[in-house]
This record gives sequence, C-alpha cells and structure tokens, in this order.
Amino acid sequence: MPDWRELAEREESRYLDGEARLPDSSDPDARQRQLTRMGNAAGGAALALRMNGDRAGSAEWFIRASVCYRESFEDAPPGSWGRPIGAIKSCILADDWVRAEDAANWALDVHAGDSDSPIGHYAACLACLVLGRWEDARVLADDLRTHDGFPRDVGDALAFVAADDPIGYWQAVELVLDSFEQRDEYLEDVPVADTVLVLQALALRRGIEVELESALLPSR
Repeated sequence: MPDWRELAEREESRYLDGEARLPDSSDPDARQRQLTRMGNAAGGAALALRMNGDRAGSAEWFIRASVCYRESFEDAPPGSWGRPIGAIKSCILADDWVRAEDAANWALDVHAGDSDSPIGHYAACLACLVLGRWEDARVLADDLRTHDGFPRDVGDALAFVAADDPIGYWQAVELVLDSFEQRDEYLEDVPVADTVLVLQALALRRGIEVELESALLPSR
C-alpha cells in the first residue's frame, strides 16, 4: 500500500515550489503552463490526503487545484478543455457544490460544448450534470460514448447518470474502475481512480448509490 502521507507531502512540495517560481503576467505562456503543473500537484496532494482519510485537508487542496486550472485557461492554447474539466472535477471532489456550479457555468460560458473536441464535450457534460441539466447531459454523453477518441465506459456512465438509470450506471462504473485497475500510470503517480470518485459523487447527487471497493478508492 502506498504511503499516502508521504505522497501528499511530495505533491504539496511540488505545488509550493511551482508557486514560488510562478512567472508573472509578462510571460503568459510560461505562467499558464506553470499554473497547470501546480494544479496537477495540488490535485495529487488532494487525492493522497483523501486516501489517507483527511477529507478536510483534501478539500482544501482540491480547491487550490481548481483555482489553478481555471486561472491557467485564459492564456492556454485553444482547445485546452482539460482545464475546465480539472476545475469542475476538483470542486466535485472537494464536495463544494457551490464552487462546482460556478465552475460548471464558467465551462459552458467559454463554449466547451460547442467545440469539435470530445474533451470539450466531456467538460460540458460534467457541467450539465453538476447543474442538473439532464437532457443536455444525455445528448453530450451520447456523443461521447460513440466517439472513437473517448473511453466508452466513461461515456456510458455519464449517460446513465443523466438518464437516472442505476443498473446501467452500476455496470458502466464497474468497467471504469476495472480500466483504472489495469493502468500503470496515474495523475502525478498517485494511484487513485479519480474519475470513478467523480462519477460516484455525481451519481449520488442524482440519487444513485453504488458501493465499490478497490485499492484505488478510499476506504468506506
């Protein structure tokens, strides 16, 4: 089993080092790239703390991650839809639904759903699920689940949350978890099924509760 406290401290140190060397606005490209690295490090710290049972500390670092991702977006290259995804997911995992709704509205305001990218549609789908826009989320999820460039099981899980289909969701999220358990690489090398945690939080908000156990998920 990983030493979660050690992993959290490593990621916190990466974040603080990045913060100390953050370029100012005179170099916007370097600044947005550094903010993204800081967001990743903050997210890694948050996941490790969550696995270690520190929900309050985890939430604090998830919010830092969300702030970094969102701030980095303005000067990011076109199509950098991973930043809105990171901002929304971080707020969901912090269990801060007020901030999650704000991040969701922002993602839609910057037209994530109008992009030609499945990643943009993923950002918009997450946003619609957070906001309870179920039909819009279903349309976006149906596009994702048939797109060759997007994981079918994740698209299915999103669609079943939107459709309020507990059985379909249970089958889909199990497949998503299986895919994480077969991976060798994780965000910041912190072995956590973060997408499963996000899906579970969204499903619970929809009234769908599925019990899952894995070394890649926090203990119940």
